[in-house]
Amino acid sequence: MRGNLVKKRLLILGGTGDAAELAVRASQIAEIEVVSSLAGRTQQPFTPKTGTVRIGGFGGAAGLAAFLLDRGALGEDRPIDFLIDATHPFAARISANAAVAAAECNVPFLMLVRPAWERVEGDRWIDVAGHSEAARALLGQSQRVFLTIGRQELAAFAGLDAIWFLMRAIDPPALNSPIPNGKLLLARGPFSLEDERQLLLEYQIDTIVSKNSGGGATYAKIVAARELGIPVVMVQRPPIADVEQVADVAGAIAWLVKQL
Repeated sequence: MRGNLVKKRLLILGGTGDAAELAVRASQIAEIEVVSSLAGRTQQPFTPKTGTVRIGGFGGAAGLAAFLLDRGALGEDRPIDFLIDATHPFAARISANAAVAAAECNVPFLMLVRPAWERVEGDRWIDVAGHSEAARALLGQSQRVFLTIGRQELAAFAGLDAIWFLMRAIDPPALNSPIPNGKLLLARGPFSLEDERQLLLEYQIDTIVSKNSGGGATYAKIVAARELGIPVVMVQRPPIADVEQVADVAGAIAWLVKQL
C-alpha cells in the first residue's frame, strides 16, 4: 500500500553543488527520504532545497557510526539505510570517516567523486602534493600570484613576503589567522572565461595556485592561464578510500535505485 510506504533513509554528506542536486533528485524517488549533512565550515554552503538538513560535524568516524545506527538525534529512532559522500574532493578527513563508519555499520556506501582536471596541450602545470610544497614552488619564480585554494590554507603562504597575492575565497579567513600580503576577493563560482582572463591581466598575475577540484565552476581560470601562458601550481587530490565510486549525480541515482 503506497500510502503506508516506509521510506528508506539516505544520508548525503554534502556542501557541494553536486550534493544539493543529488538531494533534489533523490527526493523524487518515492521510496527515499533524504537527510543532508553540511559540515558548517562555509558561511554560504550549497543548501539542498528539499529533505532534512543538519549542520555540524559528527565527532569523527565513531560519531558518524552512532548517527547511522540511531536517528534519535533528529527525533526518531530509525537508522540510515544508505550513505553517499558528495563532499568536496579535498574533504579527505570527512570521506575517510564516512568509509570507516559505513563499513562498521554495514551501511551501503558510495562516493560521488567528480573527475579531476587533466592536463592538455598548452597547460604549464607544476604538480605538488600539498600546500606547503606549493608555497615552496613559488620561491624564486613568482612575484604576483593568484591564490585560489580557499580560506583555510592561506597560512601556508603567509611567510612569502616577497610575493604579492590575489586571494579568492567564498568566505573571509578566520579572525587573526595569518594570511599573505595582497588582496582578498570574496566570490563564488562559476566564473566566466572572459572574467578570469581579465582578472589575470588586470592584476598582472604571473602564477596561479589551484587545487585540482575538478568540475566546471572554476575551470575557466585554467583555460585563461593556458591562453596567457601562465604556469599553474596544481595541488593534487589527497588519496581516498578504496570504495565504490561514481563520477556524477546520474551515476549516484542509478546506484541508489539499484540498492532499493
